[in-house]
Amino acid sequence: MQRGEDDIANFTSIALAKTEHMELIRLVVPKDKPMPEHRVEGEMTLLCLEGEIAFDAHGRTIVLRPNEMVYLAGGEPHAIRANVDAVALMTILLGPVRSGGPTRDPRGQGG
Repeated sequence: MQRGEDDIANFTSIALAKTEHMELIRLVVPKDKPMPEHRVEGEMTLLCLEGEIAFDAHGRTIVLRPNEMVYLAGGEPHAIRANVDAVALMTILLGPVRSGGPTRDPRGQGG
């Protein structure tokens, strides 16, 4: 992934904003550094900005390409890996937890 003279090796994940109710993170996922299964407390969305991300949850994999998003209820185990070097925007809502599997619809209306 190229940005002028830079490549993804020069980018890092960073919290862009954090309030009492949400956290916004630029997530950099190099192809050779998957994020093993983990959980976050709040509901979350992951919007692929560049590259290609495989999002594993509830026994299935959703592949995200630029401008595609996935929603996951809080507390649900998931793993993230890049099929090619990727950058994403992650939003985590910090509040009451809903249950439910991954969906491309942030309202939780199916996937």
